[in-house]
Amino acid sequence: MKKGREIQQVASNLMSFFVKRLSLILLAGVMVIFVGSKFDVASASQPNAESEIESLSVCYALGTDAIGRGNLQEGINTYQKCFTPDAKITAIFPNGAQATFIGAVNWANFVSSVFTTNGYTATQHLLGSFKIDINNNTAIMSSYLHATHKLSDTSIDVANGTYVDKVVSKNGKWLIKERVLTLIDFLNLSSPASPEAEVSSAARSSNSVSNTSSNDSNNSKKPHKPHVPGYM
Repeated sequence: MKKGREIQQVASNLMSFFVKRLSLILLAGVMVIFVGSKFDVASASQPNAESEIESLSVCYALGTDAIGRGNLQEGINTYQKCFTPDAKITAIFPNGAQATFIGAVNWANFVSSVFTTNGYTATQHLLGSFKIDINNNTAIMSSYLHATHKLSDTSIDVANGTYVDKVVSKNGKWLIKERVLTLIDFLNLSSPASPEAEVSSAARSSNSVSNTSSNDSNNSKKPHKPHVPGYM
């Protein structure tokens, strides 16, 4: 009888041991699955966040080029998809002057005034060399700018610079809260005059047409200088 109880106790201990080991194995398996799934979500969400943040620059370029072709309202509507309502936008020009505006509408009106003053008929903004650093719900993005502003079939203004953006995530959507554009140049490029035009100009000069005509001819040869009202 005593020996039977001993055997029963040993069996009970063995069963308890195996149950505990099985519980530990199951717990370890659950932890591996849980941690693995968290890692997969994190690793998958990071590229998505970077893609969403980078698309904000594309959004901005499309809005700016809408203004460049004369559609201010489309530019405003597009900008409002890129910026927070209280976004702070600053442009630093090659001469060191700065312009700062709060909100997409104010910035769009400023951009429109620059384009109108210079007589641009179209623009194209190319962006690249993106660098994005994400920290929870905020991020810093930098990118390079090459912008073409069309004056005529033979003359364009070209701007090059760098954007640095502070981006925030609100209700699952990334938006630009602060943007600083630092321009390194803003120059005019023009095609050389045709040989026929050069001959005609030389003939007018040799014939000493009139002082007014001569001055107009000289002025027509001067390259356009990009102008930002109040800043450069």
